[in-house]
Formats: sequence, C-alpha cells, structure tokens
Amino acid sequence: MNASDRTPADLLRSALAADPARPLVTFYDDATGERVELSVATFANWVAKTANLLQGDLSAAPGDRLALLLPAHWQSAVWLLACFSVGVVADVGGDATRADLVVAGPGQFDAGLACGGERIALSLAPLGRRFPTPPAGYADYAVEVPGQGDRFAAYAPVDPDEPALVVGDVELTGAELVERARADADRLGLGPGSRLLSGKPYDSWDGLSAGLFAPLASGGSVVLCRDLGELSEDALAKRVESERVTDTAV
Repeated sequence: MNASDRTPADLLRSALAADPARPLVTFYDDATGERVELSVATFANWVAKTANLLQGDLSAAPGDRLALLLPAHWQSAVWLLACFSVGVVADVGGDATRADLVVAGPGQFDAGLACGGERIALSLAPLGRRFPTPPAGYADYAVEVPGQGDRFAAYAPVDPDEPALVVGDVELTGAELVERARADADRLGLGPGSRLLSGKPYDSWDGLSAGLFAPLASGGSVVLCRDLGELSEDALAKRVESERVTDTAV
C-alpha cells in the first residue's frame, strides 16, 4: 500500500489503484446463510454512493458526528468509509443524543430516535432489500442510495489530524487510525493477498481492525462473519479452505 496514505479513504483509493478486481470484503451471515463478496471496485462504488448521500442529501459536513448503530456487516464497513470520505466522525454504537445524524439497523431504531438530525435505517436483509415500510422517523437506505453518483468528491479536504472514529473509549484521528491499522496488520502478519477471517463484532477497535482496517491497510481482504457461533467446527474448517483464509481472528 502507499506509504503516504494518511486517512482511511486514502487507503481505499490506493487499493482501488492497485487492483480493483480483487476481493476486499466477503461477508457471511451464519444466521441467514447470506454470502456477499465485494471487490475493491464494488466496495468503493458503494462508498462513493453513500458518501454522496451523506454529503449531499443529508448535508453532513466535516466534524459532524454520526452514531453508527449497526453490527459487523458489509454495509457497516461501507458507512465507515463513507464517513471518512466526507470527514464525518463515525461514532460506533454512539449515543444518538450527541449525534448530528444516525444510521441504525434492526433492534436500534428506538435508540436512534433520540437523534434530532437526519436518520437512516438499514434492513440488513439479504441483497440489501428495502423495508416494506421504513421505521417511523427514518429514511430507507436501500431507497435513498441507488440514485446517488458513482463518483465522490468532497466539498472540503479531509484533515487527517481531525477526529475520524470513536468506538468505546477509543477516539482516533484519520492518521492515527491508519497508523494503528498498519501496526495491527504487521502484528497479525498480514500483507498483500492475505485473507483474514474475522468473527469479531464491530463494537471495539479490535473488531473493527480485524474486520476491516488491518486488511485494508495491508493490501489484504477480510472474510467477515456475523453469528459465527452458528457454524460447526467442520463447517468453519470448510470455509477457511474454500475462502483461502490465511489468518483468523475469532
């Protein structure tokens, strides 16, 4: 990866320039049987569309705080990179009363209503399906995002030394996030072509790093597994083999 990258969005741009066709996020939901694989190019397209929604329709600006009330999921990863592209602070599992915007999934809609700003709901259903009727007080992400542009240009440059991520008691600037992700990648032995299987939730730095940031920073990819406890040992071993997993974090 490019040594000059100082924000997570820089890491994604470098990955796109290096090999847009390679897998970046392979997502499994072992409660539903869903599997989704996103190449770098497909993931970056989702990020661009979501960043355009965030900056344009939702009027988010650098320094705004977004409470991300979502589990470990490929769409959560998209929202994180969209926030970093705009300069919005992603507060994972954050207090909606302190947020300028909220993005919520099933089980979190009531908590998200405490936010006085814009609210986006995700069904997290297979194939990114729409809600039959969106939760009261929310716009449906699956309705709002398809019409957004495939290319994103920030209205203002993102400062790598401004806050980017809050999770638990950890708060990081974009530059600090990149530095920690690189250090984690080194510790885990990740490099270009590595495939890290992670069953960790997105409620801590360790889960976010294993489930997205360290693979992205190293030129590798992640096999992100939700509800991994539903899988037998034999089924997990088969997945490790079929997905060409090189490292695990479970």
